[in-house]
Amino acid sequence: MDVGMQLVFASYGWDGITDGQVYKDELRLALLAEELGFDVIWPAEHHFFDYSFCPDNTQLLSYLAAATERIDLGTAAVIMPWNEPLRVAEKIAMLDHLADGRVRFGMGRGLSRKEYHNFRGVEMSESRGRFDEGSLMVKEALETGFIEGDGPFYPQPRAEIRPRPERSFNDRLYAVASSDDSVESAARLGARMVMFADRSWDARMPSITRYRELFKEFNGVDAPPPMTADFMLCHTDAAKATELADEHMGLYLASVLDHYEVLGDHFAETEGYDAYAQAAAVLQKIGESGFLDGFMKATAHGTPDQVLAQFEARRELLGPFELATCFRYGGISMEEAEKSMRLFAKEVMPVLQGWD
Repeated sequence: MDVGMQLVFASYGWDGITDGQVYKDELRLALLAEELGFDVIWPAEHHFFDYSFCPDNTQLLSYLAAATERIDLGTAAVIMPWNEPLRVAEKIAMLDHLADGRVRFGMGRGLSRKEYHNFRGVEMSESRGRFDEGSLMVKEALETGFIEGDGPFYPQPRAEIRPRPERSFNDRLYAVASSDDSVESAARLGARMVMFADRSWDARMPSITRYRELFKEFNGVDAPPPMTADFMLCHTDAAKATELADEHMGLYLASVLDHYEVLGDHFAETEGYDAYAQAAAVLQKIGESGFLDGFMKATAHGTPDQVLAQFEARRELLGPFELATCFRYGGISMEEAEKSMRLFAKEVMPVLQGWD
């Protein structure tokens, strides 16, 4: 079982922290991830706000390609509507050369109205069409070495990708899939399904089952295991783990509510976001405390034994899965984040990596 680490580059929750210090802290943990035996580093793409700011995760990974030797490097994710397919294909192909084949290519379509607002000429209501058209163009470019397209968003004359891709990405594709149409898109692409630990895993199962059915239908083979993304708090003391998780995951969720306007009505008015409109309606009924309660029940935190028990229950339900963890979020101190990461790597990760 692969165990990775997410980098989110957030300043929300830290008083007086500079953007430069955010990058120093995140990169310190990224380099520690290789030392501790993690399998992959996953930086996000986000723009403009203290929720998260990594405007080009391929550039970030080019630095880590030179600073590391073994660990894989994944985009979590490239937000396709904000990026020209031609440039994405070129960047991923070049990055894979720099990293000697260690790249995993993850894609998403974006959920923040605030971020979309600053990408002039790119409407949030176009995100599904832009994702579906652009992601397929990039996938084919990475397989064939040529990119072309005749769709409404990215008309592209046939062009060769240089440096030429030398390794297949067919088993290195990932796509965020939280809504029904994203599940279908991920399956159609032949990409591994990525989900965040933000709601009941029982409630996730219909989407996972549907993904597996569609993947087999579109690709003729069984779907690969999904990847789940957790905000992690691992501590030797159970009470202290609960205290820290409540504080820092609570702050993180406050940033989610603010950045994505989760409780707003705009999803209902935006084409392609029907599933999020339904989720917003539910969240409006249960409120912020209900949202936090559901998140805390879905994500793994506690002592090493408690964390392992939670992942064992998840595996019993989902079957095999990949894991991406995050240790720095919600104003947590670097001391606590590193302590949590080291304990997880020592006591939990070897067991997970030993799972089939």
